[in-house]
Amino acid sequence: MKQVTGLGGSPGHSAPSAYRAAVIGTGFMGRVHTHAVRASGGEVVGVAGSSPARAEEFRAAHGLASAHADPLELIHRPDVDVVHVCTPNHLHAPLSLAALAAGKHVVCEKPLATDAETARGLTRAAHEADRVAVVPFVYRFHPMAREARARVASGAVGRIGLAHGGYLQDWLLHPEEDNWRVDPKIGGPTRAFGDIGSHWCDMLEFVTGDRINAVSAQTSRFNEHRGEAGRAVTTEDLVALQFSTEGGAVGTAVISQVSPGRKNQLVLEVSGTEGSLRFDQERPETLWAGGRDHTTIISRDDPGLGPDAARMVTLPVGHPQGYQDCFNALVADTGAAVAGGEPEGLPVFADGLRAAVLAEAVLESARERRWVDLPRTDP
Repeated sequence: MKQVTGLGGSPGHSAPSAYRAAVIGTGFMGRVHTHAVRASGGEVVGVAGSSPARAEEFRAAHGLASAHADPLELIHRPDVDVVHVCTPNHLHAPLSLAALAAGKHVVCEKPLATDAETARGLTRAAHEADRVAVVPFVYRFHPMAREARARVASGAVGRIGLAHGGYLQDWLLHPEEDNWRVDPKIGGPTRAFGDIGSHWCDMLEFVTGDRINAVSAQTSRFNEHRGEAGRAVTTEDLVALQFSTEGGAVGTAVISQVSPGRKNQLVLEVSGTEGSLRFDQERPETLWAGGRDHTTIISRDDPGLGPDAARMVTLPVGHPQGYQDCFNALVADTGAAVAGGEPEGLPVFADGLRAAVLAEAVLESARERRWVDLPRTDP
């Protein structure tokens, strides 16, 4: 179980009276983080963007007090408690390190870093600074994902022997569709796996409490060139992954950003000696559970819901909870950790390091066409 002990809220640091956030980045994720901070009772005191014009446009659109041309200026403001890094990937590490050095707590979008060694250094820096340092693996915050985790931990599905599923999107299907994530200088050497495969693997390990210990992967591209200029592409469109776990399970996952009609389908199914569970992020209100003699659909108004799942339920059934609600819950738990608590399941920099190590193993396996063992990443 992931905790935040040693990352914040220690007796050596006084908890702030409010959650005062700086948001760096003015794209989609900047908007999501800004909404989540406000929904959780916090304040976004300022924003920084890739240009003064973009920062000012974001400030005006969201009614913020200030816009900054220089993110370091924003980070060092005395009225900032938590820095939210929502920039392209290559800026995650330097901005997070600057925030930690300034004594701030950090919520850094994934990937934590574009290589494992840098992610390891960030994890160490967060520990040494004794700051809360979070990576938004937000699908953990669906109530039914928490319920799946609780049922596995209780032994309800028995010993898990198989896990499978995938994460499918279609937003980069056509060659004219381009994005900074495609450029390895900005997005890093892995795209589909680093961007969404990391979410699937985090969900697997979070729900099962087990760790992937070896991978065999293939990567592929639908499009060798992208954009109006026909720029050559080196990052992958899709990944087919086999894996084994420390607990003795085997499994497969398919990761794709080029599957027509699939918008954001993260599916995880685990099968044990006593039963199976299936979670689908596009249908997050329910959890499928199966056994030899019955199958059932568990809803988030089930009176037998576990306490951690129940605390994530913020709306009556019939009023769907979704992606933004997950972010709101993550920021609320981040605030609880800043105040000295240890909220269950908060994803921290160590989880971001785990994702970086997995990504490098996947690329190595695909490049060398062999199984690759994963090193332990526990503190």
